[in-house]
Amino acid sequence: MKRRAFVKYIGATTLYMGAVSCGASRLFGNSCDEAVCKEAWKKLANKEEAFKYVTPEPKLPKVLLYGDSISIGYTPTVQAKLEGKANVFRIFNNGGSSDTFIPKMEKMKQTMFEPYLKGGWDFKWDVIHFNVGLHDLKYLKEGKLDAKNGKQVNSIETYKQNLNEICLYLQKEFPKAKLIFATTTAVPDEGADGRLAGDSERYNVAAREVLANYPSISINDLYSFTKPHAKEWHIKPHDVHYNNLGKTAQGEQVAQIIAQNL
Repeated sequence: MKRRAFVKYIGATTLYMGAVSCGASRLFGNSCDEAVCKEAWKKLANKEEAFKYVTPEPKLPKVLLYGDSISIGYTPTVQAKLEGKANVFRIFNNGGSSDTFIPKMEKMKQTMFEPYLKGGWDFKWDVIHFNVGLHDLKYLKEGKLDAKNGKQVNSIETYKQNLNEICLYLQKEFPKAKLIFATTTAVPDEGADGRLAGDSERYNVAAREVLANYPSISINDLYSFTKPHAKEWHIKPHDVHYNNLGKTAQGEQVAQIIAQNL
């Protein structure tokens, strides 16, 4: 073969193999351009360990964790427990209150997924484990937690309306995904900054009323799992967050529930 013809042959073969590789990657629900995805995620996500970029592995189920700082705490444990069984992603920052759920899901879609991001993710979620509530029931004044003088972010009725819209959205956008709602963990009995004792229970009752209309959505009762260990697991008095012991236990529980639904 002459040199010029050989060079053309090598070039064409390289292009062909690249196309085949890309096609195979997309066939298994993986992104062709990991560098593009990593850069997009870097600009989108918070920098803590829980928000690290996850490379979509071919053939493994894709799991999304959506939630507040409680879920941020247990995300690394869930990822470790399900390693080799599923790709476990989480929303790019604190999930916040129920009214921010759909906008944040849409932002992630339009930032990370095809066709919005060329070379972006092209898979569908297999399992979505989600929670809203702890940021709905808090009281704020001028942007600061204040249970005495502040205004509640979302009333129970507004929370129910938002949660209903979330359920409709998830079922429409991800009709084949297994949906799991996690109940809201407890406000300490002595109360917490910007939150009142007993509100988690009331908002969980409201959530169950909404979810009764969506029997295909499972419930992970993280409230009941966590509440008996409050003194042992809460990071400090008047704080809704958990220490490493609590975060690990919650992560193991969440991973177990997800594994049952894979």
